[in-house]
Amino acid sequence: METIPDPSAVPETLPDPSAGRETLPDPLWTAAPATAEEVAAALRRAADARQPIQIRGAGTKRSWGRPDQAPAAVLDMRGLNRVLAHEHGDMTATVEAGATLREVNRALARHGQWLPLDPPFADTATIGGILATNDSGPLRHRYGTPRDLVIGIRLATTDGVLSKAGGQVVKNVAGYDLGKLMAGSFGGLAAIVSATFKLSPIPQTSKTLRLDVDSAAAAARIVTTVMASHLEPLGFEIAWRAGRDEHERREVLLCFASLDAVVDAQVAQADALVKGLATRVDTLSSEREPAVWREHADQIWTGADRDAAVVRVSWLPANIDAALAAVKACAANVDAILIGRAAIGAGLIRIGGNVDAQVRAIDALRTSTAIGNVTIVRGSPSLHARVDVWPADAGRARLFTSLQQAFDPAHVLVGQGPR
Repeated sequence: METIPDPSAVPETLPDPSAGRETLPDPLWTAAPATAEEVAAALRRAADARQPIQIRGAGTKRSWGRPDQAPAAVLDMRGLNRVLAHEHGDMTATVEAGATLREVNRALARHGQWLPLDPPFADTATIGGILATNDSGPLRHRYGTPRDLVIGIRLATTDGVLSKAGGQVVKNVAGYDLGKLMAGSFGGLAAIVSATFKLSPIPQTSKTLRLDVDSAAAAARIVTTVMASHLEPLGFEIAWRAGRDEHERREVLLCFASLDAVVDAQVAQADALVKGLATRVDTLSSEREPAVWREHADQIWTGADRDAAVVRVSWLPANIDAALAAVKACAANVDAILIGRAAIGAGLIRIGGNVDAQVRAIDALRTSTAIGNVTIVRGSPSLHARVDVWPADAGRARLFTSLQQAFDPAHVLVGQGPR
């Protein structure tokens, strides 16, 4: 049996995810709770003393969102690291927030199941951090984001109260959908103590088609052709490199994972569909396949330019050729790499160059009609001083402020989310 590719695998050569951040003073105190009650007590202590407190897991996304502030206290969630329940018959699992995705999937694999998420730094990222940032990777094409998979959640708020919402099996989910509300909150509303997720069976085998394309129009035709077909890829990715040296790299990846016969049939059908649209088609399996997916994911986070910015973007899948043209235009004076979910219209762009060039590129993306929702994931302090992480949106700001008032009336949580 072949092993499915792990697009989230991160080599040891990846830089410190907090690189580029300014050095902050040590917190006044750190709480390392081992139970939900201790989490609630630590938050209540901070609220009573009006001391800012930051919720932290493995720290793989400390550089994401708004720049770090200097918290008076830190709530280290890594002591809550258990799989509390695995209802393998119902294909759900309840996991504490400090558990790493890698260890969770290792436990779930004993019953042939997994939590199909593949964010960057997946080997060390914690469940709470992944849910709080709503972070995902190529597997989003088939399985969605953490927001799509969470069906229950347990929270601790700054008034020292523990709350539950949802359920442990899909058919019993009830109450307010707080799990989806917490997804993407960046630790600014409450501490996620544990969460219940829908699981999937581990596919038996996989193969990947790597397609080279010579133009944005060809890439767009591949995307629309595959979307209109009966193909069911596990991952459907595009990689687009544009830069000042006029050398562009254009690549589409299609991964199929299921039973052996199903995978072979899907690969054959896909190969027939893309003939004439791609300049080259490689079929990858066994050892070559995971290496290609690792290289695909890593190119956003690695490179000689340690101050390169990384932004999240979205686009309409039907307008992918216009989106790629916008990326090329923004890269007139910098080197840029886009990787993303081709049929969903979401991905990341790495932008090189100096801060002035990065600001111009981000402004160009935000004013483009083909690109939407440009959010800075990683950037230098100089970039953060000149460009807001989130584009201006008065309605969103009012909504998040009202949610913060409801969940954290003492305003002590040091979150990296919008405000």
